[in-house]
Amino acid sequence: MSEHANGLRLMAVHAHPDDESSKAAATLAKYAAEGHDVMVVTLTGGERGDVLNPAMDRPGVLENLPEVRREEMAKAAAALGVQHHWLGYMDSGLPEGDPMPPLPEDCFALVPLEESTGRLVEVIRSFRPHVIITYDENGGYPHPDHIRCHEVSVAAFDAAGDAEQYPDAGEPWTPLKLYYTHGFIRARIKRFAEAFDAEGRENPFAEWLSKWRTDQGDLMARVTTQVTCGDYFGQRDDALRAHATQVDPNGFFFAVPLEWQREMWPTEEFELAQTRVKTSIPETDLFAGIEQV
Repeated sequence: MSEHANGLRLMAVHAHPDDESSKAAATLAKYAAEGHDVMVVTLTGGERGDVLNPAMDRPGVLENLPEVRREEMAKAAAALGVQHHWLGYMDSGLPEGDPMPPLPEDCFALVPLEESTGRLVEVIRSFRPHVIITYDENGGYPHPDHIRCHEVSVAAFDAAGDAEQYPDAGEPWTPLKLYYTHGFIRARIKRFAEAFDAEGRENPFAEWLSKWRTDQGDLMARVTTQVTCGDYFGQRDDALRAHATQVDPNGFFFAVPLEWQREMWPTEEFELAQTRVKTSIPETDLFAGIEQV
């Protein structure tokens, strides 16, 4: 681990390879480019994912998906300029059906919380992040691995600085701030949709917005922190494209021109869930309040 003059470190904890590229990736690239140590921790290997890009639906890919996704993750980390660590658990898959089938016995979501928390605590104590990013209690969306990622991240944030917990997991380290990432902001999607309509272009978000339930709430109301990172949207897109089995380069993630994104919504959004330092809301920096520690 390198030591920079400011000594600040950021850790993003994600459920599957590709989550780091679709959720707050430009923020990770920004802090890495500014000289901070940034690490992505991926809890599972994404082994039970599907091949979502038609161009990659060819012989040899699905059969070797675990190895393919490891290679994709390495390329994405390089695109973002971040360090990467596999926690080593098995993807739970997304159960579908009525009735819902049981989760596979070997999957991450069924690992006892104490065990997976201890493994993440060990990584936190080794890397010593000042800030940790993860998902909220809904997991961003209700995938069992995303829900478990939230639970493990919160538990490890609380336990890492306590010498009495996981005494064999390394020297205690107390991270100072915990954030949830919020990507699917309705106001953001609506702004882009209006731009498509104003230009007389096909609106890729029309159907999505028409189905947006009023009971889904307004995530923007939970946002405490907006990080300006438009200059790094290109790196984010490169990281997304690195996950070729999961991301269609002609698909949803690339529907909005980069220049529109940089002009209309050049930020990524976060919710400050826990802090052990004083800060002022709203924030524009995940490290706000830490420099004085």
